[in-house]
Amino acid sequence: MNEYADLLIIGAGPAGMAAALAAAPSGARIVLLDDNPLPGGQIWRDGPQAKLPKQARQMRERLEVCSNIRRHAGTRVIACAAPKQLLVEDAERGWLIAYDKLILCTGARELLLPFPGWTLPGVTGAGGLQALIKGGLAVQGERLVIAGSGPLLLASTATAKHHGAKILRIAEQASTAAVAGFAAQLPRWPNKLLQSFTLFDRHYRTATHVLAALGTERLEGVRLQQQGNIIELECDRLACGFGLIPNTQLGQALGCDLDGQTLAVDAWQTTSRADHYAAGECTGFGGSELALVEGAIAGHAAVDEHEAAQALWPRRARWQGFANALNAAFALDLQLKSLAQADTLVCRCEDVPYAALTGHTDWRAAKLASRCGMGACQGRVCGGALQHLFGWQPSAPRPPFSPARIETLLCLDDTPPV
Repeated sequence: MNEYADLLIIGAGPAGMAAALAAAPSGARIVLLDDNPLPGGQIWRDGPQAKLPKQARQMRERLEVCSNIRRHAGTRVIACAAPKQLLVEDAERGWLIAYDKLILCTGARELLLPFPGWTLPGVTGAGGLQALIKGGLAVQGERLVIAGSGPLLLASTATAKHHGAKILRIAEQASTAAVAGFAAQLPRWPNKLLQSFTLFDRHYRTATHVLAALGTERLEGVRLQQQGNIIELECDRLACGFGLIPNTQLGQALGCDLDGQTLAVDAWQTTSRADHYAAGECTGFGGSELALVEGAIAGHAAVDEHEAAQALWPRRARWQGFANALNAAFALDLQLKSLAQADTLVCRCEDVPYAALTGHTDWRAAKLASRCGMGACQGRVCGGALQHLFGWQPSAPRPPFSPARIETLLCLDDTPPV
């Protein structure tokens, strides 16, 4: 059975939840889609070992009591079926959703950069490790090294320590001066200052980055460049996260313009396509506070409550200031582009080494010659790495956007001709 929404929201992280709750009092028929079992996104990810913050629990409860919000969990967008109509699928069926207005809250994913040994068992993303632990992974007594850049390293460390892991090193690639400069600005956001005290760990080192993961069958240790010196540490797990990549693929498929790597939006969170809005980390990185206020602005604007949306602009500007300070302080050092060696796999799905990519000038040429990005992840991992390494812009995705059942694709036969 097909479905209609006055307002369709893709993504139930902080931005999507805030958008739905802001728009709900209007009485509009709202449909909220997400591929996770419960609302919260990656930042408020649930699981057997997860401890949700109070705000996340309260927002979930408010969503449940709104009779005009229909939530579809475990649901993915498969294709754009027609103007203002999407083909979606959950574990049981596929169907078409038509909408009047749409808000994209598709979030972001980790940037994983290739280095020797990064495909060894025991090496994950920093956010990936946090998600695994929340999902039930046992790390009690394991020796961990966490490397990369940004506050996610400290958040992952806190989760691992809470579940009994032994932290050997937190390797932050940003310089001491950059991190100190960022810390000096934190009094502008008092809650962030307090949070920094709770997250601080004595194993934190600035101007330090991973050189190689060591081991044969699985991870046995890690080689780091620490403040100009090369050191090696024996460890059981290595978690590396070099920042985030906005999930813009669906926005691009819908015809929304990009601003650099993010979806371009105006003051109302409107994209370049009329009646299509975007909020949260698909429009830039700034933490849950910025995502929440952007989502609320988009929700109000989508139901024509422009006065309520505009009243939130000062709060957005405040958290945008935090985002600007954060992104400037933790910008990646150029030396991280030289971590991969000739035989280092870049596309792990298709076993494509770095040497097979260096002679090409763009993503398409490399893909045609090497099959890079044509495997199971469809370039979601290697695409971001190559964009960082070579500046290649991945092309807009082609449907189906995710693996889908034949029965779901047959729903497209019900679509009227454009």
